[in-house]
Amino acid sequence: MNIPIARPFLGREEEEAAVAAIRSGWVSQGPKVKEFEETFAKYVGARYAVATTSCTTALHAALAVSGVGPGDEVVVPSLSFIATANAVVHAGAKPVFADIDPDTCNVTVETIAKVVTPRTKVVMPVHQMGFPVDLDPIIDFCKKKKLALIEDAACAIGSEYKGKSIGGYGNLACFSFHPRKVITTGEGGMITTDDSAIAEKLRRFRHHGMSVSDIERHTSKEVVIETYPEIGYNYRMTDIQAAIGLIQLAKLSRIIRRRREIAAFYDNALSRSPHIKVPVVPEYAYHNYQSYWVEVLGSSPVSRDVLMQKLLDKGIATRRGIMAIHLERFYYYVGCVLPATEAITRSTVLIPIYPAMKEDETAYVIRSIKEILQ
Repeated sequence: MNIPIARPFLGREEEEAAVAAIRSGWVSQGPKVKEFEETFAKYVGARYAVATTSCTTALHAALAVSGVGPGDEVVVPSLSFIATANAVVHAGAKPVFADIDPDTCNVTVETIAKVVTPRTKVVMPVHQMGFPVDLDPIIDFCKKKKLALIEDAACAIGSEYKGKSIGGYGNLACFSFHPRKVITTGEGGMITTDDSAIAEKLRRFRHHGMSVSDIERHTSKEVVIETYPEIGYNYRMTDIQAAIGLIQLAKLSRIIRRRREIAAFYDNALSRSPHIKVPVVPEYAYHNYQSYWVEVLGSSPVSRDVLMQKLLDKGIATRRGIMAIHLERFYYYVGCVLPATEAITRSTVLIPIYPAMKEDETAYVIRSIKEILQ
């Protein structure tokens, strides 16, 4: 077999939606983006949503409108894709790395509190692999310390914390629509907020700082002369992407249901192995399983890397567990020691999970892992 690590769940409906957007004559940011934003906000329970070109640009925009700049510090997990820290650098600030809970692979209020300094302006937890962070203690901590809270929810569309959708807690939250994510627009991002002033700032920021939107200019019965009162970027999503996103969002419940079925199959088959540990999901979390990871334990007869290579030899693609950013050369800070992060990044592996995965493919992955670990 040839089993990829992930595969987007795209079909004829997305193709037809993209063609319709092209034929409409409005292919850049326009009415479909507006519809996608409104539909997305309603889905997660936020008052506003602002679409961008990626989650990285969404994070940069969220940091910028929160007033982050040179001299400021932003607390982030090191156990994340490097874009989390890159966005902080793009904003001119310094990322400060917090350790994680090895069971959830997420930061906690305790690990955050250890690295907060007088220069800290924002706390930016990541819902890693779609696994919801324990938000309530972090929200309370940020309120007491008067710190802004921005959720890196790149992987977390459809996940829930205590029965409420990620993105619906009133904080700025940033999502990704990369093909590895649960739903995709090819590339793309979204920011949710309940603050109307912040939403307006975000819309200007992603549109060169322009005082009016393209929709306002093109639909006006009077001449509109725009102004540029502030610096902005070209972070605009296209209507072609948004048209695809609307179809994907309509499929989201079905996509997550299938992911959770595959995850349950993995849990049941692999949890009895003495050599690996499967994800532990606490009661507060509803997990979308954007990724499924296993931790290779010290009792294993093969290392994590050997397991990955042997699976690849069998036609099964895997990826290492989430990277540790502080170990990358650009972010290497002398004295930054994060034991849980470093252990998890060395011992975890992501295995295939996607909605179109067949039962015989899932069974083959399980059988292959068991054979290698014997």
